[in-house]
Amino acid sequence: MLILAVDDEKLELEALMSILVKAEPKSEIRGFRRAEDTIAFAEDKRPDVVFLDIEMKKMNGVDLGQRLMELHPDINLIFTTGYSRYALKAFGIAASGYILKPVTLDKVKREMEHLRFAVQEEKRLYVRAFGDFEVYLDGKPLKFRYQKTKELFAYLVDRKGAICKNDEIMEALWEGTEGENNHISYLKNLRTDLISTLSEHGLNGCLCRMYGGIGVVRENIQCDYYDYLDHQGTEGVKKLFKGEYMSQYSWGEYTLASLEFNEDGES
Repeated sequence: MLILAVDDEKLELEALMSILVKAEPKSEIRGFRRAEDTIAFAEDKRPDVVFLDIEMKKMNGVDLGQRLMELHPDINLIFTTGYSRYALKAFGIAASGYILKPVTLDKVKREMEHLRFAVQEEKRLYVRAFGDFEVYLDGKPLKFRYQKTKELFAYLVDRKGAICKNDEIMEALWEGTEGENNHISYLKNLRTDLISTLSEHGLNGCLCRMYGGIGVVRENIQCDYYDYLDHQGTEGVKKLFKGEYMSQYSWGEYTLASLEFNEDGES
């Protein structure tokens, strides 16, 4: 489930996001302080639930909610405000819920249990690249037959959809070691493991294969690294990178250096 939190007050937003993480620990939470950033994100990804403060600068929460419902008519809007006088207007645009501040864990859980529109739970592959690399299916780590298979997948994710030839992959995964023939045989096993594991869970569309090469289909993979690249500068995404990238793999240092350079350039 993808949940957005919107409040132009930094402390209020951080408090709300902290509560949402406790209420929905398996959901993806994104926070925004500006209406335009929220709209830009929603144009690219469909949120299931949006918690909206009403009294905000430039565009109030009700107007923002209307804009979001134009993009996604079955979105669940839950307004958060210190004033009851907005309730009629909020429900006038088919809001799912209305929370009077202070927002508490119990209030959030109650609203999440009575959503206006049902959330379709699908098998979702989520890849975490910031920090240690990990692959999750339905919120649980995806297990491969070989530990090295996960590194192969990590390298393909790092290459962002480029078709990677066998020689390139072997150079990265077995840098500085000998035994090319053994590596070719092992790489075939890793490819087979990766393909069969994803296929077993109905995730065939995540990979693109050709003779002697393989890559990921970027648009079919949910990944914090890709979110960061696609939405740099938006309040809810730019904080994803905290100085770590695929920490267990030495070849990831090249991308890490690029990310750090971009961060320095923006600061």
